[in-house]
Amino acid sequence: MASVPAQIDLNSPESLNDQAAYFTAARRNGDVQWSDVHRGWVALSHAEVEAGLRDNETLSSDRMAVFQRVATGRSAAFQRVTELLSGWMNFRDPPVHTRLREPVRTAFTPRAIAGLEADIQSIVDSVIDALDPNDADLSHDFARPIPALVIGALLGVDPEDRHRFYSWSHDLGQLVFAISPGEAPEESVGAATGEFIDFFSRLIERERKAPRDTLLGAIVRSDSGDLTPMELVGACTLILFGGHETTTTLLVNALGILLQRPDLLAWLRDHPESDSTAFDEFMRVRGPARAIPRKTAIDHVRGGQQLRAGQNMFLCVAAANHDEAVFERPAEIDLTRTPNPHLGFGWGLHYCLGSNLARLEARIALRTLFERFPTISALGEVPGPRASALGYGRRPLHARLK
Repeated sequence: MASVPAQIDLNSPESLNDQAAYFTAARRNGDVQWSDVHRGWVALSHAEVEAGLRDNETLSSDRMAVFQRVATGRSAAFQRVTELLSGWMNFRDPPVHTRLREPVRTAFTPRAIAGLEADIQSIVDSVIDALDPNDADLSHDFARPIPALVIGALLGVDPEDRHRFYSWSHDLGQLVFAISPGEAPEESVGAATGEFIDFFSRLIERERKAPRDTLLGAIVRSDSGDLTPMELVGACTLILFGGHETTTTLLVNALGILLQRPDLLAWLRDHPESDSTAFDEFMRVRGPARAIPRKTAIDHVRGGQQLRAGQNMFLCVAAANHDEAVFERPAEIDLTRTPNPHLGFGWGLHYCLGSNLARLEARIALRTLFERFPTISALGEVPGPRASALGYGRRPLHARLK
C-alpha cells in the first residue's frame, strides 16, 4: 500500500508513474486538500472534480487577468497574447463564454463530424504511406501530423500551409499549459502568437470574400454570435490548438501503452469492434489533461475545506479518473470497461466540443495503422510519459512496422 504523501505534488514521479496508488493514498487526507507546492487547493475525488467542473458560480474559469498580468512589462509582441486568448472560450466565464461557444458549437454537430470520415481516412493513409517501417517515430511522424492536417482541412487551410501549425502550437502551449504562466518564454510565445493572428486574420478575410463549405466558413457566417475579428481569430486558434495538441497527446499516450503492453495491442487487433471502449479507457488512464485550473470566485466550503475568494483550485482529472469509488480496479487497463465515466473531456458547460472529432480521428488512425502493419514492436525501451501538473507532453516512440 502506497504511503500517504505529505504534500500533493502533481509534478512528482509518483503521481505520474503509479497514479492509482498515489491518488488513492492521497485521498486518505481528504477529497480537497491544500498544496503548498501548487499554491492552491487540489480536488482529488471523482465527485469533487465533477462538481468543480459543473460549478460556474463559486469557481471561475477566467484566466485573462493572469495572462494580462504576465504580459505587463513584456514586449509588444508578447502582449498580443492577451488579445489572442480573449477568444478562447475555455478561459472565459458566462456570459462571454456562452457568446464565444455558440458559433463553434453549431459548427461541431455530430452530423458534420460524421461526414468527415472519408477525409480523415485519406489523411491517415497519406501519413502512414510516408512512415519508415524500419524505424518509425510514431510520436513525431504519426501522432503529430494527423490531427494538425485534419483540423487544418476542417478550417479550410491550404494543404501546403498545414504543417506550419506544429511549432506555433508547441510554442503557445508553453504558456497555455504552464502552471506558472509568468515563466513562459517571451520570445517564442510572442512569435507564435503573431504568426497565429496574422495567418488566421488573412484566412478569415478570404472566407468573407469567397465563402467555402468549411468549419471556418460556418463560424464566420454563424448567426449565433457577434464575435469581434480578434475573437474570431482566437476561436480558430483554440480549435486548431485543441484539435491538434490534445489529440496528438492522446495518440502518443495510447501508442506508448500499446508498445509497452503487446498483449493489449494483440487483443485490440483481434477485437476491432472494441475501439470505442478502448478509446475511453486510454482517455481515462492517460488523457491529455491531468488537472484543470480554476480560481475561487467567492468564499465557500468545498470538500469540508474553507476556500477563500482569489485562491487557486486545481481539479485533478488524473485523480478523478483513478478513483476507486467510481472505477473498479482503477490501476488496471481494461479496454472493455463500461460504463466509463472518465472526466477527460471535462464536464458541464466546458465539456470539449471536439470530443466526437477526437474519437473519430483516434479510432481511424489506430485501426488503419494496425491493419496496414500486422506487427508493430518497440525499438528499444519505450520512454516513460512526459508531463506537468496540468497535462502530458510528447515523447519519441520508435517502432518497427511489418
